[in-house]
Amino acid sequence: MALSGVMRAAVLHAPGQPLSLERVPIAAPGPGQVRVKVAACGVCRTDLHLSDGEIAGATYPRILGHEAVGTVESGEGHRAGTRVGVPWLGFACGACARCNAGEENLCEHAQFTGATRDGGFAEYLVADARFCFPLPEQFTDLEAAPLLCAGLIGYRALRLAGPGPRVGLYGFGAAAHLLAQVLRWQGREVFAFTRPDDLAAQQFARGLGAGWAGSSDAPPPVPLDAAILFAPVGELVPRALAAVRPGGTVVCGGIHMSDIPRFPYALLWGERVLRSVANLTRQDAAEFLALAPKAGLRPVTHPYPLTDANRALADLRRGALQGAAVLVPD
Repeated sequence: MALSGVMRAAVLHAPGQPLSLERVPIAAPGPGQVRVKVAACGVCRTDLHLSDGEIAGATYPRILGHEAVGTVESGEGHRAGTRVGVPWLGFACGACARCNAGEENLCEHAQFTGATRDGGFAEYLVADARFCFPLPEQFTDLEAAPLLCAGLIGYRALRLAGPGPRVGLYGFGAAAHLLAQVLRWQGREVFAFTRPDDLAAQQFARGLGAGWAGSSDAPPPVPLDAAILFAPVGELVPRALAAVRPGGTVVCGGIHMSDIPRFPYALLWGERVLRSVANLTRQDAAEFLALAPKAGLRPVTHPYPLTDANRALADLRRGALQGAAVLVPD
């Protein structure tokens, strides 16, 4: 790989270790790639799973970060100076059975930013130009960062959940706080489920338009048309199935989840649907990034300097944030 200077980056050498702030070589873009000067990079729960070694196929050492916002400096496919976002799906082959079926999110040879190719917890990154998206000018760099995973996965999960008017969101973090705004813009009812003692998150959800907010171990006041699980807690699956009406859908929105406990078939019966959501497609990005300014989304962000990447991950892990953590090269 060609190199071009050095940069600072927060490197994960192996699961279970803290990130190490280091000076590392800057890769020069190859054919079809661009080099992006990073302005902001969101911190996602997937970064925690990568830190814990819970994502199959991830390779180490690795620079995490798949909600990167920055400016193209060189390469092919985008003009220098273009502001782009670099998301989780970093490469799809375009030739395998899944790609030919229009399912590039399930590509047999996919690569993922921050997992199998270096991401945005750094001053620069190199990315496939096809998977870099121009960003709406209405959003600052900080605001745009969480749109690239929290927003995109939430949007894809919502499409799979269907058009029903009552939607439950289990786990009110970065993804749910954006999706709640989309649902209210669409005129739908939002039901927010949080940890039993997380009154701050429940208040935050109500402030973003949730008509009901309560404990994840409590039933909603009315049957739901759909439920989307962002919390990576398998025991919530039976609870969500019990909360949706016959014919309703439960979507598991995370890339990793603890084991789902046994549950009686009666919870699934009645043509209820239980499904997962995986990755994203470029079409998802085009649709969501066009929708975001129309819906008036206002991402709530908490900036951290790149030197505090470990603190950002720790705050996310302990549920200390309302909204999204974003790293900024300092």
